[in-house]
Amino acid sequence: MRRLHDAGTATVRLLLVSDLHYSLPQLDWVVRAAPSVDLVVLAGDLLDISSPVPLDAQTVVLRRYLALLRDAGRVAVSSGNHDLTGPDDQGEQCALWLREVRAAGIPVDGDDVDLGDTRVSLCPWWDGPLGRAALEARLEAQALRRPARWIWVYHWPPMGSPTCWTGKRHYGDADLGGWIARHQPDLVLTGHVHEPPFKPTGAWADRIGKTWVFNAGRQIGPVPAHIVVDLAADTATWRSMMGEESLSLQAAVAPARTVF
Repeated sequence: MRRLHDAGTATVRLLLVSDLHYSLPQLDWVVRAAPSVDLVVLAGDLLDISSPVPLDAQTVVLRRYLALLRDAGRVAVSSGNHDLTGPDDQGEQCALWLREVRAAGIPVDGDDVDLGDTRVSLCPWWDGPLGRAALEARLEAQALRRPARWIWVYHWPPMGSPTCWTGKRHYGDADLGGWIARHQPDLVLTGHVHEPPFKPTGAWADRIGKTWVFNAGRQIGPVPAHIVVDLAADTATWRSMMGEESLSLQAAVAPARTVF
């Protein structure tokens, strides 16, 4: 694990995007948007296992895009299920290609980004009991020395949250809810389930105790659905083809939606 620190950051704006699935026009948009925020958070599934482009070719292109994002500002990457490219040292599947991304100076799975009093912890997509246990132990250890504001990047929303509602069922991570209840991070930035913000009983934001959970969802076209979190203004704003919705991070519950 590496920790990247920037003690001088007072105003923090985060851009959350996930599930780009090798959409080059959407990656182009993210590169253009990067200078307007302090940190671009890519919450998994940069690759697309259903694409006719081989994964090894996709990773070459993605490494170039991530270098552009690094040069445009700051970027942090957490893996998703589409990003797994081979077994780790313990024999469980992981995003091996992100090791080269880390070597290029970009924080990835297992790293932390410190922005003033805010820590962003990048959680991998774990693929077996050893990976799960390692992540749980990491969160337990970090909770003992948590900063003033703690943010997790975790590809899959928690089970039971409207941020994992597909329109037919809840499709969430069975472990994340327990970890949220135990440690109460300030924000959890997710993805994986594409539909929730676009369904009447789904949502891009959920309040679980003291924790906000965000999932921007996925849309077609050159601009990805995305969320901008302004920690100085205590606001979060979701933008998509459906328009724009905002909330206050000081609110006790997520506001009722009016777009449907």
